[in-house]
Amino acid sequence: MATYHFVIVGAADAPLYEATFGVPRPESKHLHQFIVHAALDLVDDAQFMTNACYLKTVDKHGDWSVSAYVAPSAVRLMLLHESRSEDAIRAFFADCHELYVKTLLNPFYEPGSPILSQAFDAKVAALAKRHLL
Repeated sequence: MATYHFVIVGAADAPLYEATFGVPRPESKHLHQFIVHAALDLVDDAQFMTNACYLKTVDKHGDWSVSAYVAPSAVRLMLLHESRSEDAIRAFFADCHELYVKTLLNPFYEPGSPILSQAFDAKVAALAKRHLL
């Protein structure tokens, strides 16, 4: 089973949500964060090359690949992964984007603040299990 590290990055380059799925590898969580953060500049460049929200693989680091999805609100959904199932990753991003939009519609959520909801976390984990694991 592969390891996946999922991050939602706000317009101000601040992480709004982070989660790791699958079997953890010996690398630390900080290495995953570093690889995803390093790919942010490549996402910013790649988003102007296409009109699509799903940018596919934007960066590689050893065995790891970083795929990205840019929402119209400039929020970036990024996934660090080892596998190459583009259709599954695209479906995961689309469902997570829909879940993020539903969170934005919550009057108790402050846009741009970290998402701390346990319900959101459980739903993202269920989406990861359905699409990625």
